[in-house]
Amino acid sequence: MARTPVATRKSIGLGFVPEESRHGFLIHIPKGSGKSDLISISEYRGDRFSGAEVTALPAPPPSDPALRVSLDRGRWAGLAPAFWEEANRRLRANGLTTAKLTKSPTKPIPVHPSLGKELCVLCWAVEEASIDDIPNALRNWEALAPEERWWLYTMTVATTGQAMKKGVGWRKALRAALADNPFVKGEGMSPKARRELLGHSQLTLEI
Repeated sequence: MARTPVATRKSIGLGFVPEESRHGFLIHIPKGSGKSDLISISEYRGDRFSGAEVTALPAPPPSDPALRVSLDRGRWAGLAPAFWEEANRRLRANGLTTAKLTKSPTKPIPVHPSLGKELCVLCWAVEEASIDDIPNALRNWEALAPEERWWLYTMTVATTGQAMKKGVGWRKALRAALADNPFVKGEGMSPKARRELLGHSQLTLEI
């Protein structure tokens, strides 16, 4: 039986639908190619984060509570392509338009809240890890079900979710679990088994 194609809804950035959401993340990528440049990821809620004008919001200062993580360009380059591929796959499955990864976008990139949480978990895991450990962190991150990533985000953001709180608590634990922990193919539960254990039958995006 032929599968009915999913109707595509227009979104901006990575899955952000301006008329549907008042919650999401924003990625600021500085212009240029300086390796020491910092990519920032911030979380916003409420009327401040609504409509397509969210792409006009400036990058927050380091002490801003909305700023979840700042990552140097080298580490960002090591993880962004894999994250973008995973995000676009999920967006297509949920009938949302995909986005192309660009090294120096002209505007900040709004991100669907579920995907933003998962991105933060990955960035927190590698923010102080060696760049050589990023492939290992990616494999461990990819082995997690989205629901597990959301749970890890919730636990981390409750105590150490501001960008400047590096290397302590859950931030330190994420590095140990994802970046420092060797990935052994075939060990542990598959993502499908994890989703079934958590009571979810399919990947979904939460608003």
